[in-house]
Amino acid sequence: MMRTLDLVLVGAMIAAATVTYQIKHAAEGKLAEVRELQARITLQEETIDLLEADWSLLNQPSRLQRLSTAFEADLGLKPIEPMQMAEPDELPGRASDFEPLVAETGTDADLTTGSVKP
Repeated sequence: MMRTLDLVLVGAMIAAATVTYQIKHAAEGKLAEVRELQARITLQEETIDLLEADWSLLNQPSRLQRLSTAFEADLGLKPIEPMQMAEPDELPGRASDFEPLVAETGTDADLTTGSVKP
């Protein structure tokens, strides 16, 4: 009887050790994935910081002024006059001579298509 109990306990101990090893191995794999993702996130954040710095450098007013002066003839750009500025209430209203959409006219119920039998 004692020998059978010993064999069962040894088998349970081996099974527990195997399960523990598998769990440890899976956890180490997940930890490696997390570290890889953290490295990729850090790289992306550094790339975003670099691109934002480039963007602010490219949008400096002095640089844009130099470019607009250099390419004034090609672009046909002119400074905005104060008379060109308008408030929203000063803008003309929407044109009323447009054709309404089919859905707005209510006649789409009479529309026959090939996919629906009347």
